[in-house]
Parts: sequence; C-alpha cells; structure tokens
Amino acid sequence: MDGDRAPVMADVARLAGVSHQTVSRVLNDHPNVRPTTRDRVRVAVRELGYRPNAAARTLATRRTRTLGVISFNTTLYGPACMLYGIEQAARQHDYFVTVAAVGTLDRRSVLDAVDRLRDQGVEGIIVIAPQTSAVGALANVPSDVPLVAVGCGTHSTLASVAVDNAAGAELATNYLLDLGHRTVHHLVGPRSWLDAQERETGWRDTLNKRGAPVTEPLVGADWTARTGYELGQRFAVAPDVTAVLCANDHMALGLLRALQWAGLRVPEDISVVGFDDMPETEYFGPSLTSVRQDFDELGRRALHMLVEIVGDPDAGLPAVDLTPHIVIPPTLVVRTSTTRPRP
Repeated sequence: MDGDRAPVMADVARLAGVSHQTVSRVLNDHPNVRPTTRDRVRVAVRELGYRPNAAARTLATRRTRTLGVISFNTTLYGPACMLYGIEQAARQHDYFVTVAAVGTLDRRSVLDAVDRLRDQGVEGIIVIAPQTSAVGALANVPSDVPLVAVGCGTHSTLASVAVDNAAGAELATNYLLDLGHRTVHHLVGPRSWLDAQERETGWRDTLNKRGAPVTEPLVGADWTARTGYELGQRFAVAPDVTAVLCANDHMALGLLRALQWAGLRVPEDISVVGFDDMPETEYFGPSLTSVRQDFDELGRRALHMLVEIVGDPDAGLPAVDLTPHIVIPPTLVVRTSTTRPRP
C-alpha cells in the first residue's frame, strides 16, 4: 500500500484474504460471516488503521445511519444520564447520534428541532420529553418521522420509554409508613414536569390506601437544592413532621441543610427520602435513602426501540409500524437518612 494515502476497503480485503463484499458485511455487522473470517477482517482493519468512509456508505446505501436526539437542560442528572445511555446504545448499533438542545420544550422549539434534524438526514428521533408541553408538541410531528419519547410519563400515546414514577413514590411512602410514621409529607417538583405529577400521585394514592392523613405538599418552582432548602425551612418549624419524601435528590440535599440549620437531626427527628439515587447520595450527611431510576437503561431501551421502528435493511430487519410502551420499575435504596419515629 502507498504510504502517502489512507487505506481503503480493498487494502483491508487484500490483507485479510477475503473479498471486498465480505469486508463490507463485517463492517456493517452482517450476521452471515464466519467468526474466524470476521476476526481476520477486524485484525486487518486495526493493523491498517482503516476508517470507513461515512459519506461513501451513505451514497451506496441511501442511509445516513444517524439518529437525532432532542434534549432539554442536559445539566440535570436524569436527562444527562439518558443521553449517555442513548449514545452508548447507538454505538453498539453502528449509528451516529446528533443532538439538538432546546432552551424550552414548547411547541415551536420542539418542532424547529425536528426540522433541523430532518434537514441533517436523521433516520429517526428520540425526544427526552419530561414536560407536558413537550408531549403536546410531539403530537404535531409529521407521522412519517420515526419517533420515540423517553421520560415522558407512563400514559403517553407516543412510542415511549419511562420509569414508573408513581410506583417509586409508592415504594418510598409505604416504606416510611411501615417504619411507623403516622404520615409522610411531600416536597413536590415543578408541576409542569410529568415526573413530579406522577410522583405526587403515587404519594397521595398510597397515603389514601393506607388511611394515613394527606397533608398539603410544598411545591418547588424548580428541582434545585436551593428550592429544597427554602421550602425545607417550613418543614423544620412544623412540629408534626417526622418523614418527608422529596421529589428528587437535589431537593433532598437542600432539605437536609435546612433541617441541620434548624438544629434538627436526620433521621432521629425527621426521616428523609429522595428520588433518582444520584451517585453522590451515598455521601450526603447522612447518606440518603432514595428511589433509584436506571437512567442509562432508559436511554438504551429508547434507542433499541427506535432502531426497531426504523428497521435495518442491512440486517434484513424491516421497519415496524407500532407504538410500544416500555415502563421500567424503580427500586428503593435504603441508607441512613430514614429510621423509625421517636416514641
């Protein structure tokens, strides 16, 4: 091979002792290739430093193997983890991912993002859609656009993947009641978010089923620790509060600080449960009991669903016309921020 030019597929075929077509099948993960042949081709690819020409492949197959993701506020723990799971799964399926970040999830922003991604030739779109406005906007997306919503609640009419937030709140509320707390107070996330709505519903329904008093929840304007701290000061001066379910871990962190400043001990005076189970929750003071959501799995399942809807002619998989719904159950991780109430 001429040392002044980049290796091409014919060079890989020559070194591996196979045909040009066989190299193409290996690079596209076609199943009908013997393992020993596949290994020889991959060794030749690594030895030559060969990189497939994406533009040439697009011209030959009329496919971009690119999927779009519309995301909002990726600094939040949940959406950022979903995006990571999507990107990892896309790599396994030999897809590229292009991300359109929007400042707000209103109708115009979402539809503009869909148009931008379609202009780039994406084969399908995943929308991280945690707000009611986003779900409403997606109803206006042209029907010929393969689309999957993730984090959009469990009652969406779209193809979707979601965590069962109501079940998570039920787990946490039942756990605190089983410890002996007379009732559980709730620090709610912004009600424009489907997650906050479903968690509040799960909390309220559980208290009603158990015959426990339903107190008026405190509603946050956002998901931040500052909001948890500011609202938490009201819990700190309420003598009847012995257990609080927070809508996310950041709010729980703020609540812990407010209780500390008020001279109250957690869990001796007040038990606290968060939601999300961020990696940092183990190192809160005290370590935080929290409802764990598998955000990586949400992203992976959304990507797999979209690939199924799009289809893959290279692997003999036709496009599928369906509207599946996948609901992933959460789990409760018990740590030292919860205990039985004092007699």
